[in-house]
Amino acid sequence: MAEAVYKRRIGDRKDGRLLRSYPAYNKFTPFVMKTTNDACNYFEDSIEITEIDRWLREKRREGYKGMGIMHLFLAAYVRTVAFRPALNRFVSGQRVYARNNIEVLMTVKHSMSDEADETSIKVKLDPSDTIFDIYEKINVKIDEVKASDEGNGTEKFAEWASHLPRFVLNLVISALKGLDYLGWLPQSLLDISPFHGSMIMTDLGSLGIKPVYHHIYNFGNLPLFIAFGAKRRVIELDETGAPVERKYVDFRATVDERTCDGFYMAASFKYLRHFLKNPTLLEVPPERVEQDIF
Repeated sequence: MAEAVYKRRIGDRKDGRLLRSYPAYNKFTPFVMKTTNDACNYFEDSIEITEIDRWLREKRREGYKGMGIMHLFLAAYVRTVAFRPALNRFVSGQRVYARNNIEVLMTVKHSMSDEADETSIKVKLDPSDTIFDIYEKINVKIDEVKASDEGNGTEKFAEWASHLPRFVLNLVISALKGLDYLGWLPQSLLDISPFHGSMIMTDLGSLGIKPVYHHIYNFGNLPLFIAFGAKRRVIELDETGAPVERKYVDFRATVDERTCDGFYMAASFKYLRHFLKNPTLLEVPPERVEQDIF
């Protein structure tokens, strides 16, 4: 039997459907914590990657040039969403929505120098994607940005807006916030906005520093920011008491707590850790994809 197709209803947005069966207490929360910064929770963890590093080196030898921790984090996040769909909710206009797609944002520099420009990219992913699917989609977007001299839609909009007088620009931003509150932002702006999406990730390991707790924005509806840092080596004792060298990667997450309760979020981070520690699970599609509540 074919799966029923959800039909958009009054109250839904272009980027998500309203959670009508969300418990009353949770519906009330966005009226108390009105901005994203009011509702930020912070989480950090360390992942032992000695075996993971070997797996990544094997994949690079198989032809997946440049496959690294970033691709693994994204694949683990997408697979977690497949089983824990509330991780992909967002708050807009003081209502909670289930996002229609998985939309991941990253900031990309055209080259590793102080003078190089940077821009954001947005990649649409599917809950059934494998790490190989994600590798291809991310690399295509990054290559497009680095090869282009004209900039993408985000850069073009920023360039246009930067030439406006300050009072006019403030009026434009206020109008955009009002349209966003009502769910009336045009799809063309949602497609290029670096403030609307499932999550944003930054690879601080490429800069050789530890992860930071990055803010999430009051404008837009990003509910999650993950930053991971440089690999670090630690001497530890194994089960026999012998010293061994192990490698770790630390990551920190900032989360909008209005999207789901703490119990659900804690379990979701356990899923994320499980998939990070077992990358072979990400080589094949998930057995099932869970639907969020209606």
